[in-house]
Amino acid sequence: MKAYIVGVGMTKFEKPETRDWQYWDMVREAGTAALTDASVTYEDIEQAAVGYCFQPSTAGQRAVYELGLTGVPVYNVNNNCATGSTALMMARQFVEGGGSDCVLALGFEKMARGSLGGGGADGGAGDFKTSPVARHYGIMAAAHGFEMTPPTAQIFGNAAREHMERYGTTEAQLAAVAAKNHRHSAGNPYAQFQDPYTVDEVLAAKPIHRPLTRLQCSPTSDGAAAVVVVSERFVERHGLGDRAVEIAAQAMTTDTDASFASGTCIDAVGLPMSREAARQVYERAGIGAADLDVIELHDCFSINELLTYEALGLCGEGESGALVESGATTHGGRWVVNPSGGLISKGHPLGATGIAQAAELTWQLRGEAGPRQVPGARTGLAHNIGLGGAAVVTLLRR
Repeated sequence: MKAYIVGVGMTKFEKPETRDWQYWDMVREAGTAALTDASVTYEDIEQAAVGYCFQPSTAGQRAVYELGLTGVPVYNVNNNCATGSTALMMARQFVEGGGSDCVLALGFEKMARGSLGGGGADGGAGDFKTSPVARHYGIMAAAHGFEMTPPTAQIFGNAAREHMERYGTTEAQLAAVAAKNHRHSAGNPYAQFQDPYTVDEVLAAKPIHRPLTRLQCSPTSDGAAAVVVVSERFVERHGLGDRAVEIAAQAMTTDTDASFASGTCIDAVGLPMSREAARQVYERAGIGAADLDVIELHDCFSINELLTYEALGLCGEGESGALVESGATTHGGRWVVNPSGGLISKGHPLGATGIAQAAELTWQLRGEAGPRQVPGARTGLAHNIGLGGAAVVTLLRR
């Protein structure tokens, strides 16, 4: 049975503590928008998958109680930065398996200010000996030592150093990723940041972990996003064909030996996972990278966008720096990557990120993205990854 997205909604992503709101306020706003967009009510929802990382167990229930008290099953999802796309995957499986006709996938986060740590769900550096990502940081420490910089920026920054040493990637090419995404976000009213920056301004920003500057790092953010996923018969019964975007293929992968065998940060931050998830999606959908129009990918740091170009097959190994520099991944190029501004500029409330990607692609494929619209977009790909690890790739098709 096919699954379709028929309604999407999200809050503006905000710097933590900017607004006086709780996570259930965010969910009320995003969830109501998605239900309205789908022309359904919460009474139509049969199950809900709710993703978050920084709240206690059953916070998903507390959140959706703002939408209704109907007693439907609520599943709390926590999968690091891939939490939102994991909730979306669960919703799709509920529908494709024939168990439900109308499911809500939600993600939210209310975060603390400052850099995200690397030790677990509390966001702090924690004790890496017991952290679920201890093995990943052990790879980093063995290859590069450990510096007094934010752990997540450090492991990705070290991946950038490896890429530069191996392939000749330049700091300007890394900065070009951030400049592109900040420029894209100027047309997105939901983005945390909407100011464009030049490559030189990105390079001149405060260093976080060389070669990454502040403008190349995704911020901590508050916000929520929601999608309504339904069956083909629900679409037909409710006359939603003009709103429906098909989830044409989806795959999730976790770490294999390939993440650790090379001893590199490039592999430890998830390149092998992303490559395999993309391979599965292309195979299931019968398409390749050349068939894509618009892509929302996990640019938690500028280097990860470059690594993901290679994982998705947009270019060959080591060619991603030249690809972004050529203009191939912005408006007027071969693909438009992160028209929303991506994580770097739109923001990164962990539980909401993957679902916000799906919302952006749904708007793009419907032709509703306003000034950031990719003309004639019919096929969109979302890529969402979390250390620890999970990579989710989702193909949406109009």
